[in-house]
Amino acid sequence: MNVVSNVRADEPGDRPVSGVQATGPTVLRIGLGARLRHKREVAGLTREEAGDAIRGSAAKISRLELGRVGFKERDVSDLLTRYGVVDPDERAEFLTLVGRANAPGWWHRYSDLLPSWFETYLGMEQAASMIRTYELQFVPGLLQTQRYARAVTQLVHSDPAEVERRVELRMRRQAILSAPDGPTLWAVVDEAALRRSLAGAALQLDRLIELNRLSNVALQIAPLRYGGHAAAGGPFTILRFREPDLPDIVYLEQLTSALYLDKRVDVDHYAMVMDRLCAQVEPPDRTEATLMTIREEL
Repeated sequence: MNVVSNVRADEPGDRPVSGVQATGPTVLRIGLGARLRHKREVAGLTREEAGDAIRGSAAKISRLELGRVGFKERDVSDLLTRYGVVDPDERAEFLTLVGRANAPGWWHRYSDLLPSWFETYLGMEQAASMIRTYELQFVPGLLQTQRYARAVTQLVHSDPAEVERRVELRMRRQAILSAPDGPTLWAVVDEAALRRSLAGAALQLDRLIELNRLSNVALQIAPLRYGGHAAAGGPFTILRFREPDLPDIVYLEQLTSALYLDKRVDVDHYAMVMDRLCAQVEPPDRTEATLMTIREEL
């Protein structure tokens, strides 16, 4: 697998930061929640009955099983007892996972900048094995240069120190692409995003040309001449994980929140849309030529 560090930076410090945690706390919470759900179902208990064991509601059990909240050792211990899990080694394994799932991710130092819904996404992104994304307005964050990321960030934020920290966070996210067990990134980008007038747009295209040659990055372009395509509803991302207990997740970002879809019918629908989109737009072997053409016309 080629690595992103082979790609030229457009300014000092523009390369992704190394040192990615392979499995983030968010995914560990999801995995732990799935295992607890399995134990509950084997025990033949409802969420209401499980909630009684920890002095909580069925809604709380649902949030725990979906990995949406942190775990308390006491709650997990009480649930294991209620589910009939008495083997000391198995119980110890669960409680060890609780500690790991509650440990903060590397992005915790930026928590003052991030809403909780985006922290959740970062945890999932760091542990994904496949990331499929469609972007309409900007180059995907995992592929942005430092200069381009700064220009995008300055559209919303004006404080120079905050802008630089947000750009630093985006560069750190990109380290997953150079990790030995990093994900495959398959991105479809609308041509309008590539032609948008932003500082560093030309250098961004140079970067995309080089990134597109990496073995774990696939880039396709939705040309302006296409009147419409399967993803007309807007940008979205599909994340897949190595852990067999974890379902694929569809991420839909909004202005002040985000949606995480994990129901099979929803995920299948978005996967079908992505498949149709990839079949409708320019094929991957046309990407470099298209990028070079746009680069010459800027």
